[in-house]
Amino acid sequence: MLKVILYIVVILAVIGGAIAGFHQYRVARYNQKDLSAFAGEQIPYTGKLGKVLVVYYSLTGHTQNIAEQIAHFTGGDLYRIQTQETFKLGPAFYAQVKKQLKTHEYPALAESAPDMSAYDIIFVGAPIWWYTAATPVWQFWQEADFKGKKVVPFSTQGSNYGTYFEDFKKQAQNAQVLDGAAFNNVDEKYRQAETNKIISWLNSLK
Repeated sequence: MLKVILYIVVILAVIGGAIAGFHQYRVARYNQKDLSAFAGEQIPYTGKLGKVLVVYYSLTGHTQNIAEQIAHFTGGDLYRIQTQETFKLGPAFYAQVKKQLKTHEYPALAESAPDMSAYDIIFVGAPIWWYTAATPVWQFWQEADFKGKKVVPFSTQGSNYGTYFEDFKKQAQNAQVLDGAAFNNVDEKYRQAETNKIISWLNSLK
C-alpha cells in the first residue's frame, strides 16, 4: 500500500512539474512576442503630460523599477505606498493575502494618501496578487481621492494581470481613467525593450 501511495505521489509530482514547465514556456514565448516590437535602441520620450505623480506599491522591486522609469521620463514625483506591517514572502503570505481580499480587511498604511490636487495626471502601479491589485493598493484606493483627475493604472506580474484594470476603473469612478499597461517579470535581456514599451505607452497618453 505504501508503494502505491509513493508511486501516486511521484506521478503527481511529475505531472505538476510538466504543467509548471509548460506554463513557463508559454510565458517566455509571450514575453518574447510582446517585447519584440520594442527591440532596438531607446526611443525618445515625446509626451507632454503636465505635472505627474507616480504612486506605487512594490514588494520585490519590479513595480518600483517601472514606477521609477515613468517618473524619470515624465519628470514626475514618486510616492511609495507603505504598510505598517511588513509582508514576508512564504506559504503564509499567500493565505494572508487571500483572506484580506475575501474579507476586504486590507493592511493599514504607514501614512495617509498624498495631496493629489496639484497634479495633472496620476499613475498608480501595483504588483498582482491573486489576480488583482496587491492589498496595500486596495487600501490606498479606499483612502485616495481621484475626483476630477486623469489616472493611469499599471501592473507587474508573473504572467496574468487578472481583473486589475477592471477593479481599478471601479475604484476610480470619479476620475478619467486612461489606458493602462501591464508588465510581466522578464529576464535582463529584455530590459531595453521593456523601457521602450514604457516610453511608447507614455507617448500614447493624452
